[in-house]
Amino acid sequence: MNIQLSDHFTYKRLIRFVIPSIAMMIFTSIYGVVDGLFVSNFVGKTSFAAVNLIIPFTMILGAFGFMFGTGGSALVAKTLGEGKQELARQIFSLLIYVALGLGILLALFGITFVRPIAIRMGADESMIGYCVTYARIILLGLPAFMLQNMFQSFLITAERPKIGLMVTVGAGVTNMVLDALFIAVFQWGVAGAAFASMLSQYVGGLVPLVFFLRENGTSLRLTKTKFMGKALFKACTNGSSELVTNVSMSLVSMLYNLQLMKFAGENGVAAYGVIMYVTFIFVAIFLGYSFGTAPVIAFNYGARNTDELQNVLKKSLKLVGSAGVVLVAVGILASGTLAKIFVGYDAELYALTVRGFRIYMVSFLLCGFNIFGSSFFTALNNGVVSALISFLRTVVFEVAAILLLPLVLGVDGIWCAITVAELASLVITAFFFFGLRNRYHYI
Repeated sequence: MNIQLSDHFTYKRLIRFVIPSIAMMIFTSIYGVVDGLFVSNFVGKTSFAAVNLIIPFTMILGAFGFMFGTGGSALVAKTLGEGKQELARQIFSLLIYVALGLGILLALFGITFVRPIAIRMGADESMIGYCVTYARIILLGLPAFMLQNMFQSFLITAERPKIGLMVTVGAGVTNMVLDALFIAVFQWGVAGAAFASMLSQYVGGLVPLVFFLRENGTSLRLTKTKFMGKALFKACTNGSSELVTNVSMSLVSMLYNLQLMKFAGENGVAAYGVIMYVTFIFVAIFLGYSFGTAPVIAFNYGARNTDELQNVLKKSLKLVGSAGVVLVAVGILASGTLAKIFVGYDAELYALTVRGFRIYMVSFLLCGFNIFGSSFFTALNNGVVSALISFLRTVVFEVAAILLLPLVLGVDGIWCAITVAELASLVITAFFFFGLRNRYHYI
């Protein structure tokens, strides 16, 4: 039996509802990890470092899909909660069409300017060719990647998170199989990894597009629409926190790479790449939970059901806190094994990766609250507060920590930066939670 947004959520029902979203995000992260695993072990650490250097640029362009998806799904869920189904369908359709056109334009921009951008990002002569090859191929799938990011949120809003999970699994399996074929068998190197990812993005973007083009038994489907500037602006501002988060995370990754090139050279960039691949999976748990609960929060906010809003918030904070403790323990205990899978062939790089990983993992005690907090205010259609939390967390605090801590602690300061930033962000998140409690009545 499908769980509906209007249901009362016990712990069991809440976990059941968000598990497909969490699994979807974890699986998305895992097939990204497989890319790095194949490139590192079959092509070499220079190409591995190059791919990790240029990925933040491609992710910045794809981040607009998260903006339309999270901001748009919150608006659509709120509209459904108000009982306006036809309007919700028109807003949903408008956002999909606009995102598709924007994706094509951004892909053309990226393909044209990737070489000078890679140079600006710090790529040296040994890495520049790999950067350009990888980016130009993978950007061919950017429109589909943006749609995939959007449909992950809208399938939850349509009360079909399991379909989102199946689509993500299908895209992930496609990527893994093609990675093995293109890199290990055909020996296409970095180009093979890019082709595998690009083709998998079309699976993830086009399959749900077909689902929503037809009658599907849900409250959402693609239909004729009209330009609604107010709704488009609301979706963009509401989802600006996710855009800020993804863009700033990519920009901060570039800064990490620049600092690591300065303090640790190519090994530092490669070590950071390993840490990012693994922690993507951990972060995916918090992201998946936040994406999964956002339509529930938005629906109950639109329906003015404050009792259920309070219920979901209270349970969510307990679940997020418990998950953080477990993830830190798992990460620290498994750091040696995880690093060995990627860079066990290089003793110096392995040692650097393990140390960095163990220091970096402490941040997971805190980051779940900040991720959920930003998503919570997005769901309440308060994009300003959500964006402010994200901006301070991923730009102001983390950039300051990355620049200042290495001056005192060296390379260890770079690994500590994330924890310091999350701690400062938690203060801001708590401030808004308590400061706005009377406006939204969630406490």
